[in-house]
Amino acid sequence: METINEFFNMLKVSHVYTLIQALLLFLVGYFIAKAISSAAEKVAESKMTTHGLFLLKRTIFYTLLVLFALSALKHIGIDLTILLGAAGIFTVAIGFASQTSASNLISGLFLMIERPFSIGDVIKVNDNAGEVISIDLLSVKLRTFDNLFVRIPNESMIKSAVTTMTKFPIRRADLKLGIAYKEDIENVRDILLKIAEKNVICLEEPAPLFILTGFGTSSVDIQFSVWSKRENFLTLKNEMYQNIKKTFDEQEIEIPFPHVSLYSGSQSKPFNVVMTQESKNIEENKE
Repeated sequence: METINEFFNMLKVSHVYTLIQALLLFLVGYFIAKAISSAAEKVAESKMTTHGLFLLKRTIFYTLLVLFALSALKHIGIDLTILLGAAGIFTVAIGFASQTSASNLISGLFLMIERPFSIGDVIKVNDNAGEVISIDLLSVKLRTFDNLFVRIPNESMIKSAVTTMTKFPIRRADLKLGIAYKEDIENVRDILLKIAEKNVICLEEPAPLFILTGFGTSSVDIQFSVWSKRENFLTLKNEMYQNIKKTFDEQEIEIPFPHVSLYSGSQSKPFNVVMTQESKNIEENKE
């Protein structure tokens, strides 16, 4: 028994005992940090995205682990003042060397707080459009519709107008078309409404919208807007254009194209166009 007591007394005097205590403190801190970060993830599960939960869990875990590691170092007699001073100088140097990264980091935090889009959403930023595959602290990664990888810095995301095309469950397709001036506008309106009514993916509510947008150089310009579920948006738009063209052809409704007429004189009468013999010869040679 005395031998065992002497052994523990020797351990207390030696540095080995202090190192064992510091190691135990670090291990306890590891498990505490893991438990607290997991609990925080469960509490915020219904309020944050999957990517946001991952970052929250990691941030809490490593923050607590660093605090316990510092306590363990202090326990074995390491002067933290010198260590923190060196870390401060290193941080300032890194800060001057990576101002852009710091700006992207802060912008990334704002994006995660504001949450204008999530992973899986389809967004448009300037000339880039695609599916969001990653939201990181420094950048957002997109996969474009032609399967290209695009990395956009978070600072650019904050400064640019971002359109989230999958934020809401339904979308409106605005169909632009023109009819000849001789056509009956009310008849055209009824035909368009019937086309929309027959299309099974066109929603009844909100109802289709018929708008006269103005008088063009060769046509009466119309916007016909219909609604669909967002996953059917492109299908509806293509089907509606095809059905409109087919129905207008059947009903002999003219879809005009630009014409150019030349006028001269005070009464603005058209020029008389006469084909010369030379022009006739050219045409015959072409044939």
